Amino acid sequence: MDFFSAQDRARRLSGRLVLLLVVAVAGLVTVASLLVAVAVVLFDDRLGGGDPLARALEPRLFGWVALGVVIVVMAGALVRHLQLRAGGAAVAEALGGRPLEPATRDPDERRLLNVVEEMAIASGLPVPAVYLLEDAAINAFAAGHEPADAAIGVTRGAIEHLDRDQLQGVIAHEFSHILHGDMRLNLRLVALLHGILVIGLGGRMLLHGTGRRRGSRRGGGHVALVGLGLGLMLVGYAGTLCGNLIKAAVSRQREFLADASAVQYTRNPGGLGGALKTLAAYRLGSRLLAANAAEFSHLYFGSGVRSLGRLTATHPPLEARIRRVLPGWDGSLPEPFAPTPRSTAAGQPAEASAGAGEPAMGGAVLAGVGQPDATSLALARERLAGLDERLVEAAHEPFAARALVYGILMGAEPSSREAQRRVLQDQALPEVLGELDRLASPLAALAPGDRLPLIELAMPQLRRLSVAQFARFRACLTRLMATESAPGAQQWALHRLVLAGIEGERRARRDRRLGDLGGPLSRLLSTLAMAGQPTPEAAAQALGKVGEALGVSLHLVRDPPRVEELDWALGRLARLATAERGPLLAAMVCCVEQDGRLDPEEAELLRAVAWTLGCPLPLGRLGEA
Repeated sequence: MDFFSAQDRARRLSGRLVLLLVVAVAGLVTVASLLVAVAVVLFDDRLGGGDPLARALEPRLFGWVALGVVIVVMAGALVRHLQLRAGGAAVAEALGGRPLEPATRDPDERRLLNVVEEMAIASGLPVPAVYLLEDAAINAFAAGHEPADAAIGVTRGAIEHLDRDQLQGVIAHEFSHILHGDMRLNLRLVALLHGILVIGLGGRMLLHGTGRRRGSRRGGGHVALVGLGLGLMLVGYAGTLCGNLIKAAVSRQREFLADASAVQYTRNPGGLGGALKTLAAYRLGSRLLAANAAEFSHLYFGSGVRSLGRLTATHPPLEARIRRVLPGWDGSLPEPFAPTPRSTAAGQPAEASAGAGEPAMGGAVLAGVGQPDATSLALARERLAGLDERLVEAAHEPFAARALVYGILMGAEPSSREAQRRVLQDQALPEVLGELDRLASPLAALAPGDRLPLIELAMPQLRRLSVAQFARFRACLTRLMATESAPGAQQWALHRLVLAGIEGERRARRDRRLGDLGGPLSRLLSTLAMAGQPTPEAAAQALGKVGEALGVSLHLVRDPPRVEELDWALGRLARLATAERGPLLAAMVCCVEQDGRLDPEEAELLRAVAWTLGCPLPLGRLGEA
């Protein structure tokens, strides 16, 4: 399944989730109405004369019960949604996770960070925050509303008992959930199901409260409260069952897809298969000890919690997953083992399973979007190894990360850099300016194509800025671009990428067709064609071929692009329907690659623009060297 089909599938599943929720709420209304009817009949002597059965079946009574249930469910879902608005970090912290510091000296933690960074750079995604759960189980998860606020959580048991290839398979599985749009669906599911469960929670609290007042002997009122609490708990248990059924309906097949994608990404079925077999042999399994682990059970690599049976299981059986990953598996597993720490050869990179093959250009780029492969991983590992250590360390430190981004986005001309330096002296923190001076030498020697990986590495630190710090940082970026004498397309693209990586994608309805956006298309594609072709005539020829293929009338804009024009074009193109984004990406590649070559700077420009549009391009798919 390609990236765009997966995104459409996730949106269809969101509609299916709403339908399932409506059915579940209808079931809760039915159960609650029956309980109210029974209560009316039982307490008839206190309600006055008349037929108790007629009162129990009064339509208005059912209407009020239905309204009350709907209000409680919606209020509970809204509250949980607001609690999780921070994205993956909120989930990780709710499960007791702590963010891993890039400077950690723990070899297992360092190895985990290396694997996550390699996978992010290979796939064209921002590096997510990484959290460690101090739990002996073997498990992991990816959570967030979108890649900009994603977080990956891994248990201590996983990093201690899985070798590097196995850990890479698990992380590739989680990146599949990020790339296929599963994270947003998962968090919506958490919020909506919390609304269903909140009725039962209310009943439990009521029972606890009445239990503490048993000695007060409040007679019939006390009995009524106990009955109300039991009734609410009964409705809550019905809601729990509905919630587990919904999780199972939405989650299980996506686990098979994530396993298959992980093998596709790494080209190493033994890595993920070995992780699943190790999990099957591990005495503690994947069960998490966090108090609210069940709420997030559909996010995990392993089941994480016990289920009532196959009908409510959020994950397929481990044996079925192993057989799909390793079709020739003979059923044997490692010897069962207990959670005793072991030492591993941490941080040692595994050998690449594939070399840098032939470039995949033009139409082939569609198959590559959101589909990193072994070549991409090998290139990412090679790219990271070739970066100056001072710049890599800077990307992992709060003040230095900001200085690194400023240095990358400052212009090449001395006059522009001097003016931009004065801007930073007025607005940036002294500590950041000191780091910028310290990094001047390695920044000046930065090779083409290395800017984007460094920005990706810096993203976790930049996303941890406070509101005030980000406001200052954003103001500095804006002033840097405004002070640049001749901002090029690449500077603009990297500038937009930094903001998109922190703020997230532009939220807009995706309902426009390429034919509706000839003006924005002409501006963006002209910029790419002028950057990628040796002459304006060659750029016009490339644009003409692209326009003919798209069925859209395009005109070459020869004037140097202004930042405001490119921002306008990108804002309009953000409204493209998902199915229209694939042809747009192919057109972007063709505009740059029409001369038969794609140098690292052009590849970096393409990946930056694609990332900003929410379409990650893996390294290997652009034939980068």
